[in-house]
Amino acid sequence: MDSTAKIESPVLLFDGVCNLCIGAVNFIIDQEALNHYKFASLQSKFAQKILSENNLPAAHSKMNTIYLFEDHQVFEKSTAVFKVAKSFSWNWRWIYFFSFLPTSIADFFYDLIAKRRYLWFGRQEKCKIPTPELAKRFLD
Repeated sequence: MDSTAKIESPVLLFDGVCNLCIGAVNFIIDQEALNHYKFASLQSKFAQKILSENNLPAAHSKMNTIYLFEDHQVFEKSTAVFKVAKSFSWNWRWIYFFSFLPTSIADFFYDLIAKRRYLWFGRQEKCKIPTPELAKRFLD
């Protein structure tokens, strides 16, 4: 039994020191219509455990990749972005429209931004601590 079977809600793993990634998580929290996603930084023990249990590279080697664990499957990069965008409120769901692009093309643009995210958006010294009301949506 893989670790995704133990997870009740979809979980998104993200770089917890990246300003772009932190902003994206905040955006998801604000725009997600169902409020069912949980979050964990790639720097967390939870992320290390779930990546290891699913035979994925250790987080420190893939900090530029987001992972979505949902319905006993793992989605990454642009596929994860589009999957999450599908749950947005109607005024932001248009992002999902771009899921028609072949994954190789969508991931090309994802990688282009991911490689430059610290330069363009900056980074934190350590993971931000969520507010008490949001803490229940963050794992580890």
